Amino acid sequence: MATPGLPPTFSIASIDAQRVEEALARIGPKWTTWTAITLAQANGPVRVRDVAAQLPFVSEQFVGKRLATMHADGLVIRDDDRRGAPYRLSALGTSLAPVLCTVSDWSRTHLTQEPMAEAERVEDALRRLHLRHSTAVIQALDSADGQMRFVHIAEAAGLDYGLARQRLVRLQADGLVTRTGSRHGDPYVLTDAGQALGAVYASVEHWSQPFALRGGTAAPRPTAAATRTHVGIPLGGGEPTAPEPRRPYDGAPPCRTSCSATRLSRNRGCRRP
Repeated sequence: MATPGLPPTFSIASIDAQRVEEALARIGPKWTTWTAITLAQANGPVRVRDVAAQLPFVSEQFVGKRLATMHADGLVIRDDDRRGAPYRLSALGTSLAPVLCTVSDWSRTHLTQEPMAEAERVEDALRRLHLRHSTAVIQALDSADGQMRFVHIAEAAGLDYGLARQRLVRLQADGLVTRTGSRHGDPYVLTDAGQALGAVYASVEHWSQPFALRGGTAAPRPTAAATRTHVGIPLGGGEPTAPEPRRPYDGAPPCRTSCSATRLSRNRGCRRP
């Protein structure tokens, strides 16, 4: 069933690659969608230990960290802040269902038809998509409407050659991109799986609208105060500061002991030999 509100056609060229990647960064990390599916099946608040019991080979501590990240991203909520309080899906997390169905259908049709748990299938598919700049590379190849050489892909995606090569190697390994030959310089093309990503990207972009309207990404984390490392270079605008005047040479040999600011204040300077 199509997701309500989506356009009738799914063009990779028409999607907002940055918005899609920001959304995939929320749902793509390993065990995120598996955790969301576990909470959806519970249909109510679930404690961390009970979520961990449903995930194979994952520690309770790791699940707690993953749920904390999902909470910060708005995918899950808690009724109170008490230690050990259970989690449940938020409205945004619940609205993931059509996205996960679209991803699962794409995987089943174009990647692997081997029997596996639905959550495992979705996790495997998102693992191929959520790396930063992968969407831009796929969009560049789609816009070429055919073969595209490496240099042109890097330019179209706005990436340096090193990062563009890394992404192409990964996308080849994941079955989304291939080359037309084995010789150096042969162009790249999208595989059938890569060409069919339009519906997945459109579904992810449509789901991302609520937090895109709130300003997109989360507020930047506070950074430590900058430290001036060069005399005469300002930290943030303004006129350059003048270097300190040199002290007159007193004929004593230079100090060979490195003194910290604390030691200087305590010992009133370095001892000379």
